[in-house]
Amino acid sequence: MTGHNTNELGQPIGFSVTGEFPRPTPPYTPMQGRFCSVVPLDVNRHAPGLYRAFANDMDGRNWTYLPYGPFDSEADFTAWAQSNCMDADPMFHTVLDADEVPVGMASYLRVEPAAGAIEVGHIHFSPLLQRKPQSTEVMYLMMRRVFDELGYRRYEWKCDALNAPSKRAAERLGFTFEGVFRQATHYKGRNRDTAWFSIIDSEWPRVRAAFENWLAPGNFDASGRQRQPLQARVGS
Repeated sequence: MTGHNTNELGQPIGFSVTGEFPRPTPPYTPMQGRFCSVVPLDVNRHAPGLYRAFANDMDGRNWTYLPYGPFDSEADFTAWAQSNCMDADPMFHTVLDADEVPVGMASYLRVEPAAGAIEVGHIHFSPLLQRKPQSTEVMYLMMRRVFDELGYRRYEWKCDALNAPSKRAAERLGFTFEGVFRQATHYKGRNRDTAWFSIIDSEWPRVRAAFENWLAPGNFDASGRQRQPLQARVGS
Protein backbone atom coordinates (compact mmCIF):
# COMPACT_ATOMS: atom_id res chain seq x y z
CA MET A 1 0.00 0.00 0.00
CA THR A 2 1.22 3.48 -0.84
CA GLY A 3 -0.13 7.00 -0.44
CA HIS A 4 -1.18 8.93 2.62
CA ASN A 5 -4.05 10.54 4.45
CA THR A 6 -4.62 14.17 5.43
CA ASN A 7 -5.31 15.32 8.97
CA GLU A 8 -7.67 18.05 10.14
CA LEU A 9 -4.89 20.61 9.70
CA GLY A 10 -4.44 19.75 6.06
CA GLN A 11 -1.11 18.02 6.69
CA PRO A 12 -0.25 14.77 4.91
CA ILE A 13 0.02 11.83 7.33
CA GLY A 14 0.63 8.14 6.88
CA PHE A 15 -2.19 5.78 5.96
CA SER A 16 -3.95 3.97 8.79
CA VAL A 17 -2.40 0.76 10.12
CA THR A 18 -4.59 -1.92 11.63
CA GLY A 19 -3.76 -5.14 13.42
CA GLU A 20 -2.25 -6.06 16.74
CA PHE A 21 1.29 -5.11 17.71
CA PRO A 22 3.78 -6.30 18.69
CA ARG A 23 3.68 -9.15 16.21
CA PRO A 24 4.92 -12.60 17.34
CA THR A 25 8.60 -13.39 17.24
CA PRO A 26 9.70 -16.20 14.90
CA PRO A 27 9.22 -19.63 16.48
CA TYR A 28 11.96 -22.24 16.80
CA THR A 29 10.20 -24.67 14.49
CA PRO A 30 11.15 -26.22 11.12
CA MET A 31 9.97 -24.89 7.77
CA GLN A 32 9.37 -27.77 5.39
CA GLY A 33 9.48 -27.46 1.62
CA ARG A 34 9.39 -29.85 -1.31
CA PHE A 35 13.11 -29.65 -2.05
CA CYS A 36 14.56 -28.88 1.38
CA SER A 37 13.83 -27.89 4.96
CA VAL A 38 14.94 -24.90 7.02
CA VAL A 39 15.45 -25.70 10.71
CA PRO A 40 16.87 -23.90 13.75
CA LEU A 41 20.63 -24.32 13.74
CA ASP A 42 21.78 -27.02 16.14
CA VAL A 43 25.54 -26.71 16.61
CA ASN A 44 26.10 -30.31 17.71
CA ARG A 45 24.07 -31.78 14.85
CA HIS A 46 24.76 -29.31 12.05
CA ALA A 47 28.19 -27.71 12.49
CA PRO A 48 30.24 -30.66 11.14
CA GLY A 49 28.05 -30.96 8.05
CA LEU A 50 27.99 -27.22 7.45
CA TYR A 51 31.77 -27.07 7.67
CA ARG A 52 32.07 -29.87 5.11
CA ALA A 53 29.55 -28.18 2.82
CA PHE A 54 31.31 -24.81 3.02
CA ALA A 55 34.66 -26.52 2.33
CA ASN A 56 33.42 -27.10 -1.24
CA ASP A 57 34.02 -23.39 -1.75
CA MET A 58 37.66 -24.01 -2.56
CA ASP A 59 38.85 -20.40 -2.89
CA GLY A 60 36.71 -19.03 -0.06
CA ARG A 61 34.89 -16.47 -2.18
CA ASN A 62 31.58 -17.11 -0.42
CA TRP A 63 33.07 -15.65 2.77
CA THR A 64 34.22 -12.35 1.22
CA TYR A 65 31.15 -10.30 2.12
CA LEU A 66 30.43 -11.97 5.47
CA PRO A 67 31.88 -10.39 8.63
CA TYR A 68 33.41 -13.73 9.71
CA GLY A 69 35.20 -16.68 8.13
CA PRO A 70 36.67 -18.54 6.44
CA PHE A 71 37.58 -20.99 9.17
CA ASP A 72 40.73 -23.08 9.22
CA SER A 73 39.17 -26.12 10.87
CA GLU A 74 35.90 -27.71 11.85
CA ALA A 75 36.75 -26.96 15.47
CA ASP A 76 37.14 -23.24 14.70
CA PHE A 77 33.84 -23.14 12.85
CA THR A 78 32.06 -25.05 15.62
CA ALA A 79 33.45 -22.69 18.26
CA TRP A 80 32.29 -19.69 16.23
CA ALA A 81 28.81 -21.18 15.81
CA GLN A 82 28.56 -21.97 19.50
CA SER A 83 29.40 -18.35 20.36
CA ASN A 84 27.38 -16.60 17.67
CA CYS A 85 24.46 -18.75 16.51
CA MET A 86 22.59 -19.54 19.72
CA ASP A 87 20.71 -16.27 20.27
CA ALA A 88 17.18 -15.30 19.29
CA ASP A 89 18.49 -12.37 17.24
CA PRO A 90 20.06 -13.23 14.93
CA MET A 91 18.12 -16.49 14.79
CA PHE A 92 20.26 -18.82 12.70
CA HIS A 93 18.78 -21.62 10.63
CA THR A 94 20.35 -24.53 8.82
CA VAL A 95 19.25 -25.55 5.34
CA LEU A 96 18.92 -29.32 4.99
CA ASP A 97 18.64 -31.01 1.62
CA ALA A 98 16.19 -33.83 0.90
CA ASP A 99 18.55 -36.27 2.63
CA GLU A 100 18.78 -33.98 5.70
CA VAL A 101 22.38 -33.06 4.91
CA PRO A 102 23.35 -29.48 5.95
CA VAL A 103 24.07 -27.41 2.85
CA GLY A 104 23.73 -23.80 4.00
CA MET A 105 22.50 -21.35 6.59
CA ALA A 106 20.51 -18.14 6.90
CA SER A 107 19.01 -16.13 9.74
CA TYR A 108 16.30 -13.78 10.82
CA LEU A 109 17.78 -10.69 12.46
CA ARG A 110 16.93 -7.20 13.62
CA VAL A 111 13.57 -8.58 14.61
CA GLU A 112 11.23 -5.69 15.49
CA PRO A 113 7.84 -7.09 16.55
CA ALA A 114 6.56 -3.64 17.57
CA ALA A 115 7.15 -2.31 14.06
CA GLY A 116 6.35 -5.55 12.27
CA ALA A 117 9.72 -5.51 10.51
CA ILE A 118 12.37 -8.21 10.18
CA GLU A 119 15.53 -8.80 8.15
CA VAL A 120 16.95 -11.87 6.48
CA GLY A 121 20.72 -12.14 6.57
CA HIS A 122 23.83 -14.20 7.28
CA ILE A 123 22.93 -16.04 4.09
CA HIS A 124 25.66 -18.53 3.28
CA PHE A 125 24.74 -21.11 0.69
CA SER A 126 27.41 -23.70 -0.01
CA PRO A 127 28.20 -24.79 -3.58
CA LEU A 128 25.96 -27.80 -2.86
CA LEU A 129 23.00 -25.41 -2.64
CA GLN A 130 23.80 -22.55 -5.00
CA ARG A 131 21.86 -22.24 -8.28
CA LYS A 132 19.55 -25.09 -7.32
CA PRO A 133 15.78 -25.03 -6.68
CA GLN A 134 16.45 -25.52 -2.97
CA SER A 135 18.16 -22.13 -2.69
CA THR A 136 15.06 -20.36 -3.99
CA GLU A 137 12.72 -22.46 -1.88
CA VAL A 138 14.65 -21.49 1.27
CA MET A 139 13.87 -17.83 0.64
CA TYR A 140 10.21 -18.59 -0.09
CA LEU A 141 9.83 -20.58 3.13
CA MET A 142 11.39 -17.82 5.23
CA MET A 143 9.24 -15.13 3.59
CA ARG A 144 6.08 -17.20 3.99
CA ARG A 145 6.70 -17.52 7.72
CA VAL A 146 7.24 -13.78 8.09
CA PHE A 147 4.19 -12.63 6.15
CA ASP A 148 1.63 -15.45 6.34
CA GLU A 149 2.40 -16.94 9.74
CA LEU A 150 3.62 -13.92 11.72
CA GLY A 151 1.87 -11.07 9.95
CA TYR A 152 4.86 -8.76 9.56
CA ARG A 153 4.63 -5.61 7.45
CA ARG A 154 8.19 -5.41 6.13
CA TYR A 155 10.94 -7.89 5.18
CA GLU A 156 14.43 -6.51 4.63
CA TRP A 157 17.55 -7.60 2.76
CA LYS A 158 20.80 -5.70 3.24
CA CYS A 159 24.23 -6.33 1.77
CA ASP A 160 27.56 -4.72 0.99
CA ALA A 161 26.84 -2.32 -1.86
CA LEU A 162 29.80 -3.87 -3.75
CA ASN A 163 28.30 -7.38 -3.52
CA ALA A 164 26.78 -7.56 -7.00
CA PRO A 165 25.61 -11.21 -6.75
CA SER A 166 23.68 -10.46 -3.55
CA LYS A 167 22.01 -7.43 -5.12
CA ARG A 168 21.01 -9.46 -8.17
CA ALA A 169 19.63 -12.19 -5.92
CA ALA A 170 17.55 -9.69 -3.94
CA GLU A 171 15.94 -8.31 -7.08
CA ARG A 172 15.32 -11.78 -8.51
CA LEU A 173 13.56 -12.75 -5.28
CA GLY A 174 11.19 -9.79 -5.43
CA PHE A 175 12.89 -7.22 -3.22
CA THR A 176 12.81 -3.53 -4.13
CA PHE A 177 16.03 -1.53 -3.95
CA GLU A 178 15.68 1.40 -1.53
CA GLY A 179 19.10 3.01 -1.60
CA VAL A 180 22.63 2.92 -0.20
CA PHE A 181 23.63 3.91 3.33
CA ARG A 182 27.16 5.25 2.99
CA GLN A 183 29.79 4.10 5.51
CA ALA A 184 27.10 2.21 7.38
CA THR A 185 29.63 -0.06 9.07
CA HIS A 186 33.03 -1.69 8.66
CA TYR A 187 34.21 -5.29 8.78
CA LYS A 188 37.38 -7.25 8.15
CA GLY A 189 39.28 -3.94 8.24
CA ARG A 190 37.35 -2.35 5.37
CA ASN A 191 34.45 0.01 4.82
CA ARG A 192 30.94 -1.16 4.00
CA ASP A 193 28.37 0.95 2.24
CA THR A 194 25.12 -0.96 2.72
CA ALA A 195 22.51 -1.49 0.00
CA TRP A 196 18.94 -1.78 1.36
CA PHE A 197 16.12 -3.79 -0.18
CA SER A 198 12.65 -4.69 1.07
CA ILE A 199 9.37 -6.47 0.40
CA ILE A 200 6.26 -5.08 2.12
CA ASP A 201 3.06 -6.86 3.00
CA SER A 202 1.01 -5.36 0.16
CA GLU A 203 3.52 -6.79 -2.33
CA TRP A 204 3.67 -10.23 -0.78
CA PRO A 205 0.62 -11.79 -2.53
CA ARG A 206 2.18 -11.01 -5.92
CA VAL A 207 5.60 -12.26 -4.82
CA ARG A 208 4.16 -15.39 -3.19
CA ALA A 209 2.25 -16.31 -6.35
CA ALA A 210 5.42 -15.92 -8.42
CA PHE A 211 7.34 -18.23 -6.08
CA GLU A 212 4.61 -20.83 -6.06
CA ASN A 213 4.36 -20.81 -9.84
CA TRP A 214 8.11 -21.20 -10.13
CA LEU A 215 8.31 -23.97 -7.52
CA ALA A 216 5.45 -25.98 -9.08
CA PRO A 217 6.53 -29.44 -10.32
CA GLY A 218 5.50 -28.58 -13.86
CA ASN A 219 8.11 -25.83 -14.03
CA PHE A 220 10.96 -28.35 -14.01
CA ASP A 221 11.94 -30.80 -16.72
CA ALA A 222 13.10 -34.38 -16.18
CA SER A 223 16.63 -33.14 -15.45
CA GLY A 224 15.43 -30.68 -12.83
CA ARG A 225 16.04 -27.59 -14.96
CA GLN A 226 13.58 -24.72 -14.76
CA ARG A 227 11.27 -24.16 -17.71
CA GLN A 228 10.45 -20.55 -16.83
CA PRO A 229 12.53 -18.12 -14.72
CA LEU A 230 11.30 -16.69 -11.45
CA GLN A 231 9.32 -13.48 -11.99
CA ALA A 232 8.98 -12.31 -8.39
CA ARG A 233 10.03 -8.69 -8.80
CA VAL A 234 7.07 -6.39 -8.26
CA GLY A 235 6.16 -4.72 -11.53
CA SER A 236 8.08 -7.27 -13.64
